Amino acid sequence: MDGTSDVQRWVRGWRLRLLDAGMLVYPAVTLAGVLQHSAGTTAVVGCGIVAAFAAGYLLAAAAAARRATRPFWVLTSACAVLFAAALPFAHADAFFLAAVVLSLAVPRLPRRVAVVLVAASALAAVVVPWPGGPGWTQAVALVFTVLVVGAFAEAIRANTALVAARAEVARLASEAERARIARDLHDLLGHSLTAITVKSTLARRLVDADGARAGEEMTAVETLARQALTEVRAAVSGYREVSLAGELARGRELLRACGVTADLPTATDVVVPAHQELFGWVVREGLTNVARHARASRCAVTLSASTVEVLDDGVGGPAAGGSGLAGLRERVTAAGGVLDAGAADPRGWRLRVTV
Repeated sequence: MDGTSDVQRWVRGWRLRLLDAGMLVYPAVTLAGVLQHSAGTTAVVGCGIVAAFAAGYLLAAAAAARRATRPFWVLTSACAVLFAAALPFAHADAFFLAAVVLSLAVPRLPRRVAVVLVAASALAAVVVPWPGGPGWTQAVALVFTVLVVGAFAEAIRANTALVAARAEVARLASEAERARIARDLHDLLGHSLTAITVKSTLARRLVDADGARAGEEMTAVETLARQALTEVRAAVSGYREVSLAGELARGRELLRACGVTADLPTATDVVVPAHQELFGWVVREGLTNVARHARASRCAVTLSASTVEVLDDGVGGPAAGGSGLAGLRERVTAAGGVLDAGAADPRGWRLRVTV
């Protein structure tokens, strides 16, 4: 699966340029209004203003994509001036240009200011006695265009916040795990290593004075060292131990924290004991990938005696060659199973292991 770096790829690059180019339909309609209401030199001047507006809009959109705040506002202000200049030539049709200007500015303005500007522009299109009559069409197009663009901008901001939240969840989980390991190892080794240090120092001092006592102390040091090694091995084994029931429980909490609806089984007795640990590794890797990469709204885990499947409704894509999936494939192969990972139909991603 892809990483979080392309979570918003559908509003970046050429896709965003295509959406920006779609707004040029409004200058085109305004140009038709200039030709309808003006003629001769006046029409040429009006067309020049509309062309300059279109160029200024494209430059402002490019500045917005680069997050160049000052150039963006300078260009947007210039577009607003050109809109005002187009009014004597296009009359009410010039308010199509106002729709473009407000679509640029409103997502970056305080909500109260944005509402006032949109309402004032719509009223001006309708109330002012334009030669061609009230601009009802222009007013409706202005309001709904700004609403759609505003909703689109909110969706982008929400997606960005979601990506940041998921990254923060992963970072906090990693930090918590490191802190837990450090704390447990400190508790395990602190006492034993202190005792070993004290007894080693005592034995060194007793070597010449009391060889028998020094031997006893060194025997105690050896015992303590073996005990500490056993405890560390037990601790590490505990960290590496994976159970299917435990991974389902942890996975449910992980998906909940990421805002993904989890459809996970509550019982694991359908799986034979010999496959429980392997299936636990499959669930861990699958749900971790869902949380990190899938951008899914729902995830389901299906269990049978010989099969486990993790299916989400996210963005899908080809199976990546990450170390997690490669390590899982090695485990499955060693157990005599088959791993199948890839895009699901019609959308999403499927991780399936059969033993």
